Amino acid sequence: MQKPMIKLLSIADAISITNALFGFFAIIFIISNLSNSEEFQIRASFSFILLALLADGLDGIIARKTKTSEIGEYLESMADMTSMVIAPAVFIYFIYSDLVSCCLYRQVYLLFALILFLSFGIIRLASFHLMKKNKYFIGLPVPASTIILLIIAFFKVEFIYILPAVVIIGATNVSDIKFPKLGIKINAIASILILLSLVMYDLYFGIAPFLLLIAIIIYLTVGPIYLKFLTKQK
Repeated sequence: MQKPMIKLLSIADAISITNALFGFFAIIFIISNLSNSEEFQIRASFSFILLALLADGLDGIIARKTKTSEIGEYLESMADMTSMVIAPAVFIYFIYSDLVSCCLYRQVYLLFALILFLSFGIIRLASFHLMKKNKYFIGLPVPASTIILLIIAFFKVEFIYILPAVVIIGATNVSDIKFPKLGIKINAIASILILLSLVMYDLYFGIAPFLLLIAIIIYLTVGPIYLKFLTKQK
């Protein structure tokens, strides 16, 4: 007798669904009129995306410690699509919407860049379980690209720079570049930086998000070099 769909879920899958819900809330808060404060909308959306990143890391830990389900990998990819591809794209569009409202070509430029990012994200997440390796990732992991784009939009980097960044980071997701899988200690440091970014937000000139961004950029630039020259790939 076939199992009811709900019984296919594991504890880790529940965390993945929470991840997707955080992404949904990030979108809702930034596009709705739940608050008269644009700053509140931005902070709420920013915070929910960071919470989704924490949930994504947690579901991986729980999956390794408990029994995994048959649909876990697929469910995680669908959750990540909501919270780490669609939600950041909406966040970026909202941040720069005032700048593009004046000119049609700017709107087309921004939408084109975000459509490319969404397309790359879909391809990346759909093929992730097929290209899974033990020691490294093929292409930049989606959480890393989410952090980079989320924070540079948070700092409202000049419009002329955000668009190439969106396209390049998206293309790196589906590239053949290999990035190392990080150990528990480094992942713990990344989680602490995410928590600090949640709590401190823009305090002290946004030092916490800035440090998180620097950490991910170091991973982006040093990680492939480390894999190529200092380790034996398996």
